[in-house]
Amino acid sequence: MSKMKRKFRVPRSKPGKILLNVLVTLVLGGIYFYVTLPALNFQSGDFYSFVGFLCVVYVVCAFLTSGFRMDTEVVMAPAERVKEYLRFIKQQCLPVGLLFVAFIAVALVGEILSMPIFRAGSYRDLLQVEDGNFTEDITQISFDKIPTLDRSSAEYLGDRQMGTLSDMVSQFEYPEGESTQINYQGRPVRVSPIAYADLIKWFTNRGEGLPAYVLVDMVTQEASVVRLQEGIKYSFSEPLNRNIIRHLRFQYPTYMFSTPRFEIDEQGQPWWIAPRLVKTIGLFGGTDIRGAVLCNAVTGESTYYDIADVPSWVDNVYTPDLIMEQYDYHGTYINGFFNSILGQRGVTLTTDGYNYIALNDDVYVYTGVTSANADQSNLGFLLSNQRTKETKFYEAPGATEYAAMGSAQGVVQDLKYTATFPLLLNIAGEPTYFIPLMDATQLVKSYAMVNVAQYQVVATGTTVSQCNQEYIRLLSDKGITQDEELPQTEASGVIAEIRSAVLDGNTYYFIRLEGEEVFYSLSASTNELAVILNVGDRVTIEHEATEEEKPILDGYSIIGYEKAASTEAASDGEDAGGDVSGEETPEA
Repeated sequence: MSKMKRKFRVPRSKPGKILLNVLVTLVLGGIYFYVTLPALNFQSGDFYSFVGFLCVVYVVCAFLTSGFRMDTEVVMAPAERVKEYLRFIKQQCLPVGLLFVAFIAVALVGEILSMPIFRAGSYRDLLQVEDGNFTEDITQISFDKIPTLDRSSAEYLGDRQMGTLSDMVSQFEYPEGESTQINYQGRPVRVSPIAYADLIKWFTNRGEGLPAYVLVDMVTQEASVVRLQEGIKYSFSEPLNRNIIRHLRFQYPTYMFSTPRFEIDEQGQPWWIAPRLVKTIGLFGGTDIRGAVLCNAVTGESTYYDIADVPSWVDNVYTPDLIMEQYDYHGTYINGFFNSILGQRGVTLTTDGYNYIALNDDVYVYTGVTSANADQSNLGFLLSNQRTKETKFYEAPGATEYAAMGSAQGVVQDLKYTATFPLLLNIAGEPTYFIPLMDATQLVKSYAMVNVAQYQVVATGTTVSQCNQEYIRLLSDKGITQDEELPQTEASGVIAEIRSAVLDGNTYYFIRLEGEEVFYSLSASTNELAVILNVGDRVTIEHEATEEEKPILDGYSIIGYEKAASTEAASDGEDAGGDVSGEETPEA
């Protein structure tokens, strides 16, 4: 039997050895590429690691094929073996070694040319920041558009919703940390695809794909599982070719991507948004985004858009971390590199943490701006559009977000509620931190509003409406706002916008008149006409005075009503609500 054993012999000829080395290198390099997915781009650090790996593999293979004889019948003198090694290094490994050294040299030179000490002005100009007017740019948001959840509490609700689906819970799970906040049909929501529970569940369900995604309304705190007619085939939970990162890499091998984010369009179709990264300073510095690839999560079809052409329904192109990094460069090198180290004149930085604000059907990232000393006060804050990177700075000296969170927790310390990261709102023209307060089960139980400039002014309430009323009262008591700065006690005009929400079991209608920004709240229980109001109707509303004769944002009543002419014509002149123009309603 021993005579039948065939010994492994390496090729004797030089071309044969080189071919074997190349084949082994390609096989191992292909495995490395499939697992790590480096971008084939000179601006990517992973690309240099990939090239280095290939060089090392080739050299090791060459040593094994040319230096170590696996044929024990060949006996070489030590001197002859050393000569063969030297000859081998000169003839085969030298070119590979030179290539390896060349790549290291390019990387080092590129790193040096990208250093801020040489390019401080370029780093400063990565982000163009304009000064904004808070009261003009940030309109007061109606109650039915104020997010009352943060990311962790929204994902907690999404995870709980999975438990209600008996046909899915054993096969799929809610993936932690993969939800994305977007504007969907005019409302702030968080969306996330479900994931395979384990590898076995993937194997048995991969044909149909992921059958649903989870949607959490950030205002009403309602979570729902949206079932799809055709399952999601491309996601992070796919281990092989349909893994979304691997799928995009094979389609765009030279592109550098930020982490793809899950979104849905206005029709509820699931997509992956993969921002394309570029380096704009030297070889490795000045990370920015040039465009984005939109990949259909069901079919896998992808389309690349330059940044100016990204569809308007997309909300996540520029990540909060990138925007904050670029502003830190802007604030640090505003007066040059050496000033950032020595004098630090005018040096500013973003605070730790951020949140989102929905404005004009886009999602803006919000973060505070503080001095280089990072004390407990903010100089102002940033708002940056996550689709266009339009960024404005608003001067509003006051408490940092974490100082405001501590102030809010102090008011409810007996209840041991935990403050979430604040949302910035415009309340009566005042920059205000809006802070949901959670209990130990991560459910929102109360709300707080903290004045940015005077963070000892804190109002709390079990509903947004109640909290807002108390905050308005405190602003007036402290002399921060004057009566004329608060919403009118009586107003007349044509209805431009109507929204509704259920608060404390009662339906409220929020109406905005043409030419105004403020919303007036009408309780359906005390204003029967509120349920038949339409855009274009003319109304006169009056606020019910409190004992202190101070207006609040609740308790308005209709004292005059005239249906729009177009509506009357459509109903052949018959007014469904009756002819009550100018007629006062009974006092509530």
